[in-house]
Amino acid sequence: MKIEHFAYQVNDPDASAKWHCQNLGFSIKREADVPCPVRFLADETGQVMLEIYNNPAVKTPDYASMDPLLLHVAFCCGDLPATVARLTAAGAVRVSGPEKTASGDELAMLRDPWGLAIQLVSRADPMV
Repeated sequence: MKIEHFAYQVNDPDASAKWHCQNLGFSIKREADVPCPVRFLADETGQVMLEIYNNPAVKTPDYASMDPLLLHVAFCCGDLPATVARLTAAGAVRVSGPEKTASGDELAMLRDPWGLAIQLVSRADPMV
């Protein structure tokens, strides 16, 4: 089996999807507003998707109050300082980093404008 998508309940799926497309290189693969707003976003490989939706049957989590180590999406990134600067200019909030680990990886943690944790990763020895 392979992963098709990860899903996040958010208050404004359309705005969140647009931000992810404009700033993280996603593209919308499928969208609907009935029976509830949903956007399926593919990463640049087209192999993994995020589902951004708002189902009124459940409460939207307060992602901003959660420690980002509990839940985050990690992205391979070449130039962390430049990407952190670009994303914060677009409304993301820097939580930590960029910093190097003992293994030589470089990491940064941010939150998108809806509080979802985004980790930027530059691996000394790439895993994917």
